Amino acid sequence: MIDRLIAFAVRQRALVLVLVCVFILGGIAAARRVAIDAVPDVTNVQVQVLTSAPALGPVDVETYVTTPVERAMAGLPDVEEIRSTTRAGISAVTISFDDSVNVYFARQMVNERLAQAKSAIPDGYGTPELGPISSGLGEIYHFEVKGPGKSLMDLRSLLEWQIAPRLRMVPGIVDVNTFGGEAKSLEVTLDPVRLAASQLGVSEVLDAIARNHLAVGGAHFTDGREHVTVRGEARVRTAEDLLSIVVDTRGETPLYIRDLGTVGYAPQVRYGAVTRDGRGEAVVGVAMMLLGANSGKTVGLVKEALADIGKSLPEGVTIDGYYDRTDLVDRTIKTVRTNLFEASALVVAVLFLTLASFRAGSVVTLAIPLALLGVFIGMWAIGLSGNLLSLGAIDFGLVVDGAIIIIENAQRRLADERERLGRPLTSDERSAVVVASSQEVRQATAFGEAIIALVYVPLLALEGVEGRMFRPMALTVLFALASAFVLSLTVIPAVASLALSRDTHDRPSPFIRLADRLYRPALARAMRAPRITVAIAVAVLAASLGIFSQMGREFLPKLDEGAIVIATVRLPSASIEHAIEQTTRIETILKTFPEVQTVVCRTGRAEIAVDPMGMNMTDVYVLLRPRGEWTTATDREGLVKAFDKALTENVPGSGFSYTQPIEMNTNDLLAGIESDVAIHIHGHDLATLQRTGEKMVRVLRGVPGAADVRA
Repeated sequence: MIDRLIAFAVRQRALVLVLVCVFILGGIAAARRVAIDAVPDVTNVQVQVLTSAPALGPVDVETYVTTPVERAMAGLPDVEEIRSTTRAGISAVTISFDDSVNVYFARQMVNERLAQAKSAIPDGYGTPELGPISSGLGEIYHFEVKGPGKSLMDLRSLLEWQIAPRLRMVPGIVDVNTFGGEAKSLEVTLDPVRLAASQLGVSEVLDAIARNHLAVGGAHFTDGREHVTVRGEARVRTAEDLLSIVVDTRGETPLYIRDLGTVGYAPQVRYGAVTRDGRGEAVVGVAMMLLGANSGKTVGLVKEALADIGKSLPEGVTIDGYYDRTDLVDRTIKTVRTNLFEASALVVAVLFLTLASFRAGSVVTLAIPLALLGVFIGMWAIGLSGNLLSLGAIDFGLVVDGAIIIIENAQRRLADERERLGRPLTSDERSAVVVASSQEVRQATAFGEAIIALVYVPLLALEGVEGRMFRPMALTVLFALASAFVLSLTVIPAVASLALSRDTHDRPSPFIRLADRLYRPALARAMRAPRITVAIAVAVLAASLGIFSQMGREFLPKLDEGAIVIATVRLPSASIEHAIEQTTRIETILKTFPEVQTVVCRTGRAEIAVDPMGMNMTDVYVLLRPRGEWTTATDREGLVKAFDKALTENVPGSGFSYTQPIEMNTNDLLAGIESDVAIHIHGHDLATLQRTGEKMVRVLRGVPGAADVRA
């Protein structure tokens, strides 16, 4: 069948060239549709159940909210893990499923169990809801809402009621997380003396507000030719509406709320705050991307939407973006593009040196862009995203391997045939020779390509984090090999029958002749002393094994995201006011480094508590300038050491650990922790758990290489 395909491709050269043009157009279209991100998304299939219980402490939230939710989720099919985080006022339960489960089906199953969980939670203790469909790569754009003279409450209201709703309509955005500021509310401050004099209690005031804050429908009636809808409107909209509510009637005299206290605008209970660049509190928003969306395209749409929203904001209010995922994506694409270009240039240079023919080298080189387009078609067909790991794994030396063998053999056979006939070959004769030469070596080259492909096939069987990280890379390489295989059977022989010169001679290149001249004496000496040769090889192997045993090992080298996140932990009893004071000091210290562009500290949790941190915990986002402008250190590790030294000396009472935005979010979603390695201690006595944790910290700090250990 392979022989027939080669013969057909050479005979129908015009058809093959037309199909190549169609293939190129399809590949370009597919390349534009493939989602591009910096790293593969290794987040597992998981669903978060979030419950807000503002009035409860952590023990009560665990007892009345978290435990019923966990029990309701037990027994779901294909569940791998159920874990939870409980803090004051918030419960977050994460249900992880097998990778074979569709995330939307998983959410449907969890949602069906939520009814059971709701019935087990006492009234008024919170309503569990599903978290957003996002991942560790979800936080794609961070921005601050600024306005001179505007209060934190006004800025927060603008973000929640004008900016966030419009951003949620952007394709690819699943939600907008709000951090910092003050959530606006109407607050009734009752006077105990007036209440006692009126012989009323707080519950009666609450009942009066509930009775008067509603809207009811009254059907409709016909007035002549008009249809009139009847409705009763009694919703509280302003402070004056609240003051005018009647609490009780004594005889003919109504008793209003204004007679019992005062009403004013006040912030809701805060569980978090944001500061920036040492200038105090700020209001920020985080656009969260839908799972599987194209981050580059989505960020572009977010920027367009924010520019349009900015036109309708009050005078002086601006939106300042400080973290943009496209910066990292652009740097990643630049790295991949540079590597692919340099690899292609190197392969092309070697081709022209070894083949000693411009036309032959051009035919082989044609396989590189066509195979790359085949990769994009395959990625688009099965929904793979391109990233540094998957695209960077393409080896163009493997791609052109089969084409080189076919062209080199065709050159030799054409030269032999011309020498035998003593004249230039006709078009039909050249085609026959190319077909015969391709068929002669095709079986051997196919076997070699199959062996290379088999090396990557086991990667497809990997599971968990390893599978989500390396399967896309293996599939990308397999797509490239499959494309090269098809090209070597069709396009390469067809183009070779047209492009190879009529007066082709089998002349080895000077580079090959030089290599042959150096290799033959070395081979002869090695063959004359086989024992010495084997002994040298064994000695080199032993030395390499010794060196390898002393080298450090890691799963993958860390990608430099261009930003550092400093996880800061204070005493559990630390107040939010103390946290704001401390984060402002941290920002002032970090801003003294010339490498730092901006510093944003996020303390506690946001409204959508995907990461329910306590008020004693702060994520310090340090956005860095380009590497060429660094003066304190030449690498990230050196800069982190300088940061740690400055913060440890000037900010006592806190612990600092260093990570990066995507790395932190991914670790947290995968295992509920932000660090690389964690040890979980299980038990029922909190005091015993605390003592055991502190003892374990003291032991682990003595482990060589442990830079940051905390309980």
